[in-house]
Formats: sequence, C-alpha cells, structure tokens
Amino acid sequence: MTTVRVTVTCSPAHREVLERHLEMPAGCTVRDAVAASGLAAAATLPDPGQASVGIWGRRCGWDQPLREGDRVEIYRGLAVDPKVARRERFRGQGARATGLFARKRPGAKPGY
Repeated sequence: MTTVRVTVTCSPAHREVLERHLEMPAGCTVRDAVAASGLAAAATLPDPGQASVGIWGRRCGWDQPLREGDRVEIYRGLAVDPKVARRERFRGQGARATGLFARKRPGAKPGY
C-alpha cells in the first residue's frame, strides 16, 4: 500500500501555530488528513466543516486529493474586516502623518 507524507497546520490564535506531520494512504483527501491530525478539535474550531482550507496557501475544497509533500492549512475567520482596520489606523494617525510623501528629506524637491 502506498502512502503520502503531508503536513496539516492551523493557527487557532494570533502567533500560535499547530502542526502535524502525517503519513496517509494514497488517494486520501483534505478531509481525511484534517480528521486524522486531530487539529480541528485541538484548535477549537467552531465547526470544522465550515472552516476554509487550502494547500500551500491556495484555497481548495475538502474533497481535494492530496499528493506527496502537500501542506494542508486550516484557516480561521477574520476577527476584523481589513477595510475597517485600515480606516481605524488612518483615523488614529491623522492626515498629516499618512501618505507616501509624509517623511520628506530636508531640502528635497516637492513630491519626493
């Protein structure tokens, strides 16, 4: 029986990464690897079937077959919408300290 080596990772919290290296039978799917790793329970995901998954940073489906050396990633939901976070950072910095040309060198031409 042929096996494939895969890695299953997830980040349940900021700056925390859980990783499991597995040997799975050839033809296994992402769902099989996540179930065998036990990370869905360890990461306290609300509903593992609803979480997004990917292989090497590219989203895929739960029924995607795995190949030798694949890295399966379980993605958690965003805590804050990125657009809202950017607006809040901008509001906190103020208009003068923002933008591409905020830090000018002394004696530089305008716009540089």
